[in-house]
Amino acid sequence: MNSSVVGVVPFGTDALVVVLASTRGEMLWIFPPIVTVISLVGAALTYWVGRSAGDIGLSRLVSPRYLERMKINVAKAGAGRLAAAAVLPPPFPLTPFVLTCGALDLDRGRFFLAFGIARLIRFSAVALLARQYGDRVRQVLDSLQQLQTGAMVVVLVTVAVMVASAIMLRRRLRPVAA
Repeated sequence: MNSSVVGVVPFGTDALVVVLASTRGEMLWIFPPIVTVISLVGAALTYWVGRSAGDIGLSRLVSPRYLERMKINVAKAGAGRLAAAAVLPPPFPLTPFVLTCGALDLDRGRFFLAFGIARLIRFSAVALLARQYGDRVRQVLDSLQQLQTGAMVVVLVTVAVMVASAIMLRRRLRPVAA
């Protein structure tokens, strides 16, 4: 779903494939097609949003910094450029690219065929690498989870301090009723 306008978790899909392929290596072949179908569902939703927004509404969904360049790329190369984009890992901005394909009304058949094949290739490569190097990758992911927990605590404390400061400042600046 990392090509979707909802439920985006960078590296989330890849991490899912890594964990599943490295722990269930005997069923390695089934994970890439399943994750590809899930990715296609997210892309379909995103394509539909882009198509509904159209060329005019696209500027509200995609950063103007990228928009013109993406329009030119999609119009010039179409499905070939999409296939290359679908294989690239995050942080490549795949969601804006899919939105642009929808807004420019790229042929749906070619879009989903190219996108699906490219995602299948990508997830198959990730699964094969995970089977080979999965134990080491899981160790890194486990250590990152501890780091992530610590970072989350810091973020929550920071947000709490900011909210408390804003409340106190608002009370100080509020005019006193006579």
